[in-house]
Amino acid sequence: MVHAEQEGRRAGRTEGGDAGAGALPRYWPLLLVGAAVVPGTLLFLVGRWGDAPAVQAWRTVCLAVTVQALPFLLLGTALSGAINAFVPERVFRRMLPRRPLLAVPVAGVAGVVLPGCECASVPVANSLIGRGVTPAAAFAFLLSAPAINPVVLTATAIAFPGDPAMVLARLLASLATAVAMGWLWLRFGRSEWLRPAVRHTGHQAGHSRWDEFRVGFQHDFLHAGGFLVLGAMAAATFNVGVPRSVLATFTGTPWLSVLFLAALAVLLAVCSEADAFLAASLTGFPPVARLAFMVVGPMVDLKLIALQAGTFGRAFAVRFSAATLVVAVACSALIGGALL
Repeated sequence: MVHAEQEGRRAGRTEGGDAGAGALPRYWPLLLVGAAVVPGTLLFLVGRWGDAPAVQAWRTVCLAVTVQALPFLLLGTALSGAINAFVPERVFRRMLPRRPLLAVPVAGVAGVVLPGCECASVPVANSLIGRGVTPAAAFAFLLSAPAINPVVLTATAIAFPGDPAMVLARLLASLATAVAMGWLWLRFGRSEWLRPAVRHTGHQAGHSRWDEFRVGFQHDFLHAGGFLVLGAMAAATFNVGVPRSVLATFTGTPWLSVLFLAALAVLLAVCSEADAFLAASLTGFPPVARLAFMVVGPMVDLKLIALQAGTFGRAFAVRFSAATLVVAVACSALIGGALL
């Protein structure tokens, strides 16, 4: 009898506990009101803040840089996947000289065959290294492809009508920079600085080449796309944050204008197919400074640095970008001073 009463009390406590666990909190009306009001208030405040002219300009520039570069990133990753899956490694051994010292200028000249911007050249260079190409030659191709291809040179000729010297100066300065950087990497580069992204490389017997193409393309595009967006956001922040009056203070001194437009090219991150038109609009700057803008931009800009860091490693991106900037400015000043 006593045992039955104890069991009944335990059952009652269990039922009460279950009821308590399933009951609503004491302050549930306040929680309900908060859940209805707080998200709406936040959306309203964000919407009002997003209507500010500066925020609209930032959003426009960020989207413009991303959308402008995205088709060429798509082209580059597709080409990278095709090279990875369909092109045998022996093809590259036959195309390039065996001596790396000679392979660098050949790879630099071969950059003319890729009608894309710097976003396309990074995954292609990574794929070339994975297929056995010496890194020095792959980097020469990486720098020359977005700067000396026919699309870019044609755009430069249209942006500077009646000035073929500007087109020639851009071709020579860009090619000289690419080859010089390839040779510098060959002499001073270290393998521990270069950490290519881990990915599937090359065709394996018994596997579908189309599946290998899909896997390589998907990996490269998703991996590089995130860094492209980060670079575009940084470029948009500079565009909105720096007053246009600052530009006027650098137009009077030739050497200072060269350095300023070189730094501006890094920060603006304009696609190589469009940078000639922006350079042509900078009429207050001397021709050599505008040449430096067009040579530096396709080789060193924020989105390219982000892509290189994500693909090859931060240690590589920092050293390689800094050296490329110095060499590009020097080649622009020397060749531009002689031709323009």
